[in-house]
Amino acid sequence: MKLNLGSPDRVIRIVFAIVVALLYALGEISGTAALVLGLLAVVFFATAVVGFCPIYAALKLSTKKAALK
Repeated sequence: MKLNLGSPDRVIRIVFAIVVALLYALGEISGTAALVLGLLAVVFFATAVVGFCPIYAALKLSTKKAALK
């Protein structure tokens, strides 16, 4: 598994997950919206922690900078 998420992309995904968690905790989202956003937040958080996005891999995309030699 080749890492394909760069630092800015990972930070954005983690911030999104935190915002969704806060909105849920504060009661701002509920019902179907909470379930959909919660699932998306979990996926975003997991991909950010691992540094790999399967959708990016399928599309042959990467936001990770190439290593300097």
